[in-house]
Amino acid sequence: MARRGGHRTAFLWFVHDQLPGLERRGLSVTCVGDAVPYCSQAWESLTEEEKTMYAEKARTWNSKKRSQKTTSMASVTSEGGFVLFLPDMVADIFYFLDIYSYGRLPPHCEQRFLPCEIGCVRYSLQHGILADFHHFIDPEVPPRGFRYHCQASSDETHKIPISGFHHPRACYAVVLRELVEFAQPARGARPRFFCRSNDRFRINWCLGRMASIESHWELFAVEDLIMKLYQKKYQKEPSNVWVYRKLDVCLWDFSSNTRCKWHEENDIICCALASCKKMGYCISKSFAGVYGVPLTAAHLPLQDSDCDQGTNTRIVKLDAGHNQTSPCGTSVVQGRGVIRLLRSASDLSKPFTVNYHFLCFPKITSSFSRLQFFIFCANLDS
Repeated sequence: MARRGGHRTAFLWFVHDQLPGLERRGLSVTCVGDAVPYCSQAWESLTEEEKTMYAEKARTWNSKKRSQKTTSMASVTSEGGFVLFLPDMVADIFYFLDIYSYGRLPPHCEQRFLPCEIGCVRYSLQHGILADFHHFIDPEVPPRGFRYHCQASSDETHKIPISGFHHPRACYAVVLRELVEFAQPARGARPRFFCRSNDRFRINWCLGRMASIESHWELFAVEDLIMKLYQKKYQKEPSNVWVYRKLDVCLWDFSSNTRCKWHEENDIICCALASCKKMGYCISKSFAGVYGVPLTAAHLPLQDSDCDQGTNTRIVKLDAGHNQTSPCGTSVVQGRGVIRLLRSASDLSKPFTVNYHFLCFPKITSSFSRLQFFIFCANLDS
């Protein structure tokens, strides 16, 4: 993002946040400068409050750089006032939070989001996931004319119906009260909530809406936490692409005890609780070894604790809902079948060969995607 140590603008912060999405589209963007031509139009379409959010982020960063004469030996500070005390990073408690909504409504609507599900986990690198919190939220009535928009957005993601949902839902007051009780830290300290940087605006807005006042909860970007953990151990900053790749893996999409009961029973990937747990899994997988922390079932799902640390599953994307049959005829699995197929294959004593004709792949349109697919197939054959 620009040159290190230089002045950063709101637009550059926006471009920085768009890098993972542009990369997933197959565009060759290795730095902010490469991504600028693809983001100018999207920047113009942002609302004033969204631009203000990026401007505040840039102002805070620039102000911090101007006042930062020397590097503190006791702590490392990131934007937003988030302080990590280096000796305690392994034992520190962090809260990973996510709130799902029925889509995103236009700026002229009073209700920008309709919160429908909340998830939160209490995590430390030393002990893994210590506890979790989950609620379906009783949503407000969609604005007139936007019901179809809200339901369509739900169908594409978490699939929680607006009406006719038979699981218990909690009202805003109950959700906020129980979340405060869940995150009540020891010795009166303020809990540190983390979320994905791209989700921070939505989560902040939903918290403020549920509290009926401006939210005073501090939300930090989990990307910053990962950078500080990396920086403390290796004495250098990781690339933004590396951080986003770690967070975007689909390795745990179908792991047991990751999603809430309803999403797991209905084989739906998008779940607020799963989103929070996967942040913890990512940190455990990336840093437990280098910090000398033994992995347990609280750090990673059981079936993933012993898997190859070098496995990269980001290129494995199959159509959810299709069935894949194991060549040995012993099981039928759903969703991202290659991952489960390979896991089942690791338990077989006889040689195993993947028959690609049995796999249901989506239509591959870009040259970049085709290259990824052929590399993946070559790795399977080797």
